[in-house]
Amino acid sequence: MNAIWRPVLEHLGLVAEPVAEAIGALGEDGRLIEVASIDPEHADTDAMTKLWGTDLFDSVNCVVIAGKRAGNERLAACCVRATTKADINHAVKRLLDVRKCSFMPTERAVAETGMSYGGITPIGLPWRILLDEQVPGAPAIIGSGLRTSKLRLPGDLLTRLPGAEIHPIAM
Repeated sequence: MNAIWRPVLEHLGLVAEPVAEAIGALGEDGRLIEVASIDPEHADTDAMTKLWGTDLFDSVNCVVIAGKRAGNERLAACCVRATTKADINHAVKRLLDVRKCSFMPTERAVAETGMSYGGITPIGLPWRILLDEQVPGAPAIIGSGLRTSKLRLPGDLLTRLPGAEIHPIAM
C-alpha cells in the first residue's frame, strides 16, 4: 500500500496546530512539504515503513531531550535517520553542556509541544533542533504532530527551521 501524498498547505487540518502555524511561517518552503494520512496503528516508523514500502533511511525520528546545568534547564529536539539512534549520553549531552540528560517525560512533551506522543516533529518546536549530519541531503518522512498523518519533505528543509543545527549526533 502506497501513501497518498498531498500538498500540506492545502491540507493543514491533517497536522497539529503548532505544526500548521510553523509551516505557514516557512513561506515558499512550505510548498516543498507533503502530507499523507495514516492509521495511528501504523504510525510507528517500523510499521509505517512496512505498510508503505518505504526505505527506513527515508524516515527521520525526533525525540525531545531535557537536561540541567547550574539549575537551568536546557531542551532540544534531536532528529536522526531511523536507521540510527541519537547518542543522548555523549554527543547530545555535550552539545547541551549538561551533566545528565534524558528523554522528556511523555506527558510533559505532549503538553509543551501541543503534539501527540509518537507524532512529535521538529517543525513548530521552540527549542534547539539538533539534526544529525545524515538528515540533510535526502528526503525525510517525519511526524506531523499527530499520529494520524506523516510529512514528507527534503531533508535540507529541516536545516532552515528556527533553532536548527547540524551535528554528528547519531550512533
